[in-house]
Amino acid sequence: MNSELQSQFDEFDKPPVIRRKLLPWWIKTFCWIFMLLGVAAVGSLITNLFVPNVNLSLYGFSSNTAYSGTGLFIIAIMLLKGFAAYSLWFEKPNAINIAKLDAVCGVAICIASMFIIPFSMGDGHFSLRLEILLLIPYYIKVNKIEYEWDNLETI
Repeated sequence: MNSELQSQFDEFDKPPVIRRKLLPWWIKTFCWIFMLLGVAAVGSLITNLFVPNVNLSLYGFSSNTAYSGTGLFIIAIMLLKGFAAYSLWFEKPNAINIAKLDAVCGVAICIASMFIIPFSMGDGHFSLRLEILLLIPYYIKVNKIEYEWDNLETI
């Protein structure tokens, strides 16, 4: 009887696992930046109701208004990045999957920005997107900590 009670209370004696400790300092920094970026995305939608020009730019795409195809695309990407950052910072169970989706979408958009935009604009001006140099290590690190994050192993 005593061992049965002891085993029931063992789970309360374990220290809580802080998933945020799995993240390196540079991802924590970018979490705050992108959470603010997500708030700015919503702010740009509201601001564009009162001001005719709101300059938006991300991953090589730019727009002078929030209510255009490109503007809404940029805002959607900003919101995805903000949601991924929020999920990582507040240790949501599905944060790793959202972060991996964010990284893959970011790399795909950077590649599209580098190779599709120059040919569709007709100027042939190639630009190298340096964001891709951070997105790849971001994906690798998030992929590396996925097992510990999902299984709540102690550090």
